[in-house]
Amino acid sequence: MRLSTLQFLTFLTITNLPTCTPSTNPTPNPTQRQLQNRSKTFSIGIVLFPGYEPLDVIGPFEIFQSLSTYYPMTISFIASTTGPIPSRPPPIILSPGQPPTTTDHIISMSLLATHTFSTAPKLDILLIPGGLGNMALVQQNDTTIESFITSRYGRLKYLLSVCSGSVVLARSGVLKRKKATTNKGHWRWITQFGEGIRWVPSARWTRDGKIWTSSGVAAGMDMTYAFLEMLYGAQGGLTNVMNGIEYAPHTDPDWDPFSVVWNVPGADPQGSVESCVKPIGW
Repeated sequence: MRLSTLQFLTFLTITNLPTCTPSTNPTPNPTQRQLQNRSKTFSIGIVLFPGYEPLDVIGPFEIFQSLSTYYPMTISFIASTTGPIPSRPPPIILSPGQPPTTTDHIISMSLLATHTFSTAPKLDILLIPGGLGNMALVQQNDTTIESFITSRYGRLKYLLSVCSGSVVLARSGVLKRKKATTNKGHWRWITQFGEGIRWVPSARWTRDGKIWTSSGVAAGMDMTYAFLEMLYGAQGGLTNVMNGIEYAPHTDPDWDPFSVVWNVPGADPQGSVESCVKPIGW
């Protein structure tokens, strides 16, 4: 059933929502493996393409950069060419049979690609952002990023996607027989790709083996926190980073009000839309 705006506002008003209460659980001590990871140097790669969603890249990068003051890591920005890569997407077809829509009016920023797909260093962690540029790449039958993923997948320790970046994972084949989620506003377009994927309609992020996928845009920061908590533990550096940047991440992977907002097939319309986030460690 599709919720009208009035129905949705009424739902917010009458639904019994959970009460947020202070946490009584202390941050757990790091495991032996997490302590060992703190002394390892992890090589991180973030893929860029014209039309990437800025926060898909900058949000996780902010956390990576801040945490690198505590634990050793390196980062590479990888694209088809080195140099500045704009966040403005190329012209895209929004309606079948219609000419491409111009994007010249969209404001843009550029990030500097440090490596190409052929010169990228050995990577432990690879992150694929979303953005309208993904749609343009599909329409251009450009599978360069998919080929890069399949060539590196066996040697990666972890593969992450934010937002519609999961369409690249789906098209590359690495999501077969795995669960994943994605941007809820583009759910129907994205989930048509790939075979044998267990798409999760209500999820802030998912983890299946070494693959992590997040919902739309800002959800990438929550996934990044959960991923780094798994890698290093929250106590110490990561808690200091999150409170230092004054960001309280959602820590419940099943919290997903936007699956209700966008009427995603299979989502629970009675799911909680209240946010109970609080600073880490409090």
